[in-house]
Amino acid sequence: MSYTDSPTPVYRDDIGEIGRRVDGLVAAATAAHGRLPQSVLSTADQLSGRAVERLRLSGEHTIVALAGATGSGKSSLFNSLTDLDLAGVGLRRPTTSWALACAWGPDGAQGLLEWMGIPPRHQVSRMSMLDRSSEDTKLDGLVLLDLPDHDSTEVSHHVEMDRLVQYADLIVWVLDPQKYADAAIHDRYLRPMASYNDVSLVVLNQIDRIPYEQRSRAVEDVRRIVSAGGMTDVPVIGVSATRGDGVDDLKRELVTRIRARASAKERLGADVTAAAESIAAVGGRGNVPGVTEADRDELDRALFDSVGGGQLATAVGASSRRRAVRLTGWPLTRWIGGLRKDPLDELGLDLDQRELERSSLPDSIRPQRSAVETSVRVFVEKASVGLERPWRDSVRRAAESATDSTGVSEAVEQAVASTRIGLRGAAWLHLINVLQWLLLLTTVGGLVWWVLERVVDLGVPESPVVSGFGPADGQPLSLVLGVAALVGGVLLALASRVAARFVARSQTARVERELRAAIADVSGSLVVAPVEAEIAVYERYRAGIVDALG
Repeated sequence: MSYTDSPTPVYRDDIGEIGRRVDGLVAAATAAHGRLPQSVLSTADQLSGRAVERLRLSGEHTIVALAGATGSGKSSLFNSLTDLDLAGVGLRRPTTSWALACAWGPDGAQGLLEWMGIPPRHQVSRMSMLDRSSEDTKLDGLVLLDLPDHDSTEVSHHVEMDRLVQYADLIVWVLDPQKYADAAIHDRYLRPMASYNDVSLVVLNQIDRIPYEQRSRAVEDVRRIVSAGGMTDVPVIGVSATRGDGVDDLKRELVTRIRARASAKERLGADVTAAAESIAAVGGRGNVPGVTEADRDELDRALFDSVGGGQLATAVGASSRRRAVRLTGWPLTRWIGGLRKDPLDELGLDLDQRELERSSLPDSIRPQRSAVETSVRVFVEKASVGLERPWRDSVRRAAESATDSTGVSEAVEQAVASTRIGLRGAAWLHLINVLQWLLLLTTVGGLVWWVLERVVDLGVPESPVVSGFGPADGQPLSLVLGVAALVGGVLLALASRVAARFVARSQTARVERELRAAIADVSGSLVVAPVEAEIAVYERYRAGIVDALG
């Protein structure tokens, strides 16, 4: 199975809990591909394939492997259990150089043995022999393996034993009175198999060599040593393969396992647990907060600040206010406002630009790459809280194209360049400007008319007198119009100054809003989305681990 493929269920619902656990393990390994070391995931890969094949071939057989050291009497025990002289013992066979297999019915064991790589010449079917066992010791459904000696000097023997131990549903560790405390079997096999308590059994063979009154103490000593190695609650049975002492007790224990039809699934469950715990030891399995809205907002604020977004928005607002005051002010005094420097001039910008050119952006509003990288790095660190190092590294890699290159910086720069800084939504300013010029013309025209008709005698017709202005006899219309237009222009200019403040605030808010939205799009697509996708992969991995561990 390739981890790049989408995981498909290994079992259907009728297989039950163990199938769902295997599916969880496969899902976790699939999600972790490329994030965790392949050496950690390979066990899950092999296990999933072996699990499917194992139950497909025969779910009715229980594979029991006899494992032990040279001289432990393992082969004698094999012969005693089979009631046949199948395994050579003594001087004719000082070490077991190959595995022997004996299968009791039902049918179907041959395919199972071939799957395990047991040659036909090393197989025998117990159904073809005369079975002298009593009803409570009949081993129908058993596939018994006599494994190579674990302490053999032949490397091939170690390889064969290690290979076949993986297939066994129940492992019977055969110890002898001389070597039951041997560090070789405890350190190499028993301690590493501590998580397989439910599918392990320990036999102290050759108890006939121990004085009768000391046998119980010897069995307890073995139980203590095994328990100290981590295999707690593992049954320890004392037997004598040559005399038959305790052999029926061992058979009854095997019959119990076989009739329960649970050994295969228990071993598979133990394998799944071990594989899942091995993966979780590297990849972890804790809940993570992931990407929060607060983290996204902080990233956007940091990117906004990296380009001096606030300075740009404020400058646009101040320049807009200056422009509004000059457009709506009394025409004769507008030159005073021109003495004040345009805030955008300090940034090298012009309010008349609809959009900025990237090539013309001043350094003050270009994104500072170091600040951008720091902002992204802080965001990634927060999103990685609770993750083990391999997953933290994978989240960093998801965003490293942004932090290690100019990707985000260039995109933020483009966002600034696309921001419209021109004065918008202020058509009324031009109307007031036209009105101010009309008032100015009225003022000048009225006053000139009045001067010509009253001061300079050029025979200009006198304007009508308007009552209600000045002395009782009223004032000429020319003077009234000139003064009224003057007063109206000044008052309109003062009112427009107040309105210009609202224009400035509106323009500041608009530029800030558009710039923030553009930056949020950049951060969302280049930083947040890849990180969230990686966190989602971790969540699939974690869910698989949780399912695998049951």
